[in-house]
Amino acid sequence: MKSVGVYAKKHHPDAVSFGREVMNWLLERGLEVYLEEDLAKWLGQSRDYVDSEIPELADLIVVLGGDGTLISVARHVGSRMKPILGVNLGSLGFLTEITQDETFVTLERVLSGDFEVSSRMMLDAVVLRGGREVARYVVLNDAVINKGALARIIDMETSVDGVFLTNFKADGLIVATPTGSTAYNLAAGGPIIYPGLSCLVISPICPHMLTNRPLIVSDRAVIRIEVKFEDQHVVLTADGQVGMPLKGGDVVELRRSEVRTLLVESPTKDYFAVLRAKLRWGER
Repeated sequence: MKSVGVYAKKHHPDAVSFGREVMNWLLERGLEVYLEEDLAKWLGQSRDYVDSEIPELADLIVVLGGDGTLISVARHVGSRMKPILGVNLGSLGFLTEITQDETFVTLERVLSGDFEVSSRMMLDAVVLRGGREVARYVVLNDAVINKGALARIIDMETSVDGVFLTNFKADGLIVATPTGSTAYNLAAGGPIIYPGLSCLVISPICPHMLTNRPLIVSDRAVIRIEVKFEDQHVVLTADGQVGMPLKGGDVVELRRSEVRTLLVESPTKDYFAVLRAKLRWGER
């Protein structure tokens, strides 16, 4: 590897000081370092490139922050599919597995080629209005249809591969990847899915029918959701970070993306160790 892109969580108290440490460490080893705009300003570094060019210029992406920062960067990296090393500036994250203390040892291993990546599925979420595409998102965690605070229950006519599934009557609906199974899906009562599995989970949010339960389908499935409502505030959110308001009759189609996110695995902890730490399994 000859070049590294570095992103940092905005307004985090450690982002500037630790970002400077990482930058200097990389420069001392003769690597080209590409800093995202805000971090470059904080560190007083000039740039002759823009943020959209970093995934193309860098062989490795380093993210300093938490899971939300990494998810945002993963969408930014997109189809370039460069390995992403997530360093958590706070507590252990589901995706940002590397602690600050482990950062430079892990970077040394990555630069020498001694590392493994976890290839994570992403979703293409397309909004159709009157049969015409009006928005498209590539998401790592989930796509969520949700109502506003004062909205009534939403009717969501849902099919899988063209076969009618059901008309969900609920506060919303989550379609999550295995990576996103530990996010909103988990809070809504959905299952935890091992990241290496090839599947998607459909989880209703506060369904009006007690018999509605989360459903796991193949990652090859095409999920089609038509929302039916009048005079309500209903939104589609992608990874909880971007999205758009929906109109009655809009259709949201979701399918596995050709794009994948490549996460550098921690050399000291596995997925189950992260689950035990985050979910406090085994504690009494």
